[in-house]
Amino acid sequence: MTKMTRLKRLATKLVIALMRWARHLMAEINGLIAALFDPQTPWAPCILMFVVVAYAVSPLDLIPDFIPVIGFLDELILLPLGIKMVALLMPDELMQRHRDRALAGNAELPRGFKSVAIILVVATWLALAAVIWWWFWSTSSAPLGV
Repeated sequence: MTKMTRLKRLATKLVIALMRWARHLMAEINGLIAALFDPQTPWAPCILMFVVVAYAVSPLDLIPDFIPVIGFLDELILLPLGIKMVALLMPDELMQRHRDRALAGNAELPRGFKSVAIILVVATWLALAAVIWWWFWSTSSAPLGV
């Protein structure tokens, strides 16, 4: 077996593993969607669920995807971390019930949810820009030469 054949097999295995991980991540997001609108869900994980689901379905990212490598790091880090935090806050049986419901295909976004997600991400960007602007002007407002 040549070195190139080994590399092709390794690349194929990596792509298959990434696709499996992406399907699992989407199932988790769909489970969060199902849990988000359940009246039995406690309010604390519900707030975090809203943020995670809004970020997952929003077409806008904190780090744009067109930036090589770094652009996908937010999805690779923030989404699994958010899902893990929600899973820690949720009762296990409730989370499992919603995962099962999502795997059955019964979880869908309510009308207008994507619009709210876009507004949330844009508001985050604007807040970050305001903080940076305030910091810049508060540190550089002293006269030169003083």
